[in-house]
Amino acid sequence: MYMSGFGNEHASEDPRCPGALPEGQNNPQVCPYGLYAEQLSGSAFTCPRATNRRSWLYRILPSVCHKPFKPLEEGHLTHDWDEIEPDPNQLRWKPFEIPKAPQNKMDFVSGLHTLCGAGEPRGRNGIAVHIFVCNTSMTDRCLYNSDGDFLIVPQQGKLLITTEFGKMLVEPNEICVIQQGMRFSVEVFGESRGYILEVYGAHFELPDLGPIGANGLANPRDFLVPVAWYEDRQVPGGYTVISKYQGKLFAAQQDYSPYNVVAWHGNYTPYKYHLEKFMVINAVAFDHADPSIFTVLTAKTTRAGVALADFVIFPPRWGVANNTFRPPYYHRNCMSEFMGLIKGHYEAKEEGFQPGGGSLHSMMTPHGPDADCFEKASKAKLEPERVADGTMAFMFESSLSLAVTKWGLQTSNRLDKNYYKCWEPLKSHFNPKYK
Repeated sequence: MYMSGFGNEHASEDPRCPGALPEGQNNPQVCPYGLYAEQLSGSAFTCPRATNRRSWLYRILPSVCHKPFKPLEEGHLTHDWDEIEPDPNQLRWKPFEIPKAPQNKMDFVSGLHTLCGAGEPRGRNGIAVHIFVCNTSMTDRCLYNSDGDFLIVPQQGKLLITTEFGKMLVEPNEICVIQQGMRFSVEVFGESRGYILEVYGAHFELPDLGPIGANGLANPRDFLVPVAWYEDRQVPGGYTVISKYQGKLFAAQQDYSPYNVVAWHGNYTPYKYHLEKFMVINAVAFDHADPSIFTVLTAKTTRAGVALADFVIFPPRWGVANNTFRPPYYHRNCMSEFMGLIKGHYEAKEEGFQPGGGSLHSMMTPHGPDADCFEKASKAKLEPERVADGTMAFMFESSLSLAVTKWGLQTSNRLDKNYYKCWEPLKSHFNPKYK
């Protein structure tokens, strides 16, 4: 079950404990049912109201009850952007391989791999793109991110995500955001794979609509927030709490489940969104509009109109522009563009760019339709047509210059070294006598 609304002030209590939310105050001397009051702050206390984020959790035990954290050597996370020389080339990855169980059991945490990124979590400014591959559920352990927010894009396999705020079922073609500090566990139902956009120092927002008006793109009502759910469960063998802190993993032990929040209220929550709900804007006369019209969520910088990261999708839609080359145009960009494919075939490159893979077109690196796409689109009879039916491609776009990790360039062994060849058949059509 869910509540709807982006950034709303929500209140929820588990129906097994009616009246668990204190009335008229946040921190009474004695909370109902003998619970502890704990505030989770997602912004500085003194942020303006429009950007101030916090929630109050009423829990059986406070989250401070754990043994000391110790380093955890697991997964392939990094923010060492200098471990390998930079590569300005157009890069494309074949679908990332999922390990086979039971020979190689891997849960969400152990299956995290950093592909590229920039910035630094200690300075609270930067992003990272991770790939997750897993085949088993997290058992008696949870993760929270001290560095920033996770935007999770499942590509294969549905995820049942338990959080301190409740449960979310997130399937391919949906996304979810787990914000900084929120504890969560991921249950899977088979081989699973997906993408993660991590931002440090900013939270995701809905983009401003400007002259579009009051409605359009991702509508606030379509974002879903879980309802309160708790378990009062002792774990004598030890429950592992994992913190991603300054780019590294640390683990602490406790003897109870962290999902002991009986009630909560506030505007700082996890949430999910179905990409089919996106209200698509497109050109209806001529020319190809810029892909910013497909922005679902943005994490802003302090510079007006410049994003730390945008999450952009390319959903099914109508193409009707007259006298227009309808696929994406050739481009050199002051932004970095990482693309992934959830399902189907991306219109600008129907071959080679596969679901579960990805591509990176770095800052000012040329990119655009392959030769086959160009020839077809240049000669096509222009009639109203459906574009991208059965497909969902997306882009993580950033104003930062992204460095690719050693895992991305070498260890993963998924880099398509022939990617550049898709443009080699492009030929000159120049005619100096054209009239």
